[in-house]
Amino acid sequence: MPRPSVWLIRTALLHLGIGFTIGALILFEKGVPYADAIWALLPLHIELVLVGWTTQLALGVGYWILPRFLRGPARGDERLIWASYLLLNLGVLSAGVGGWLNAPGAVLLAGRVAEMVAVALFALQAIPRVKPHGV
Repeated sequence: MPRPSVWLIRTALLHLGIGFTIGALILFEKGVPYADAIWALLPLHIELVLVGWTTQLALGVGYWILPRFLRGPARGDERLIWASYLLLNLGVLSAGVGGWLNAPGAVLLAGRVAEMVAVALFALQAIPRVKPHGV
């Protein structure tokens, strides 16, 4: 498995673990009220599980499983994948922590834009690898 896929998938699992832990705390508070402030973590929980886990896992598996080039670099420009990895995680942290701390809308917007650019960079790297069967 290529190194960027390993890092994407490991980080996705880290987001899953943290996101599910926060979700469990919120669910426990719903059944046995102990701290109303725990509900402030809901935006962070959503961001970690929805984008941090699912999107990052899809990108990691996609980078690994898409066909390789016959000539040139095996999987294309690896710098695009590392930039995508960095931007996606910065976006998750910005949007998640920004939502948790009621940061200004610009912080949330910056996080969302970073996530979108990360996916666009992945697509830019992956599109040349997708070819019709037999070509």
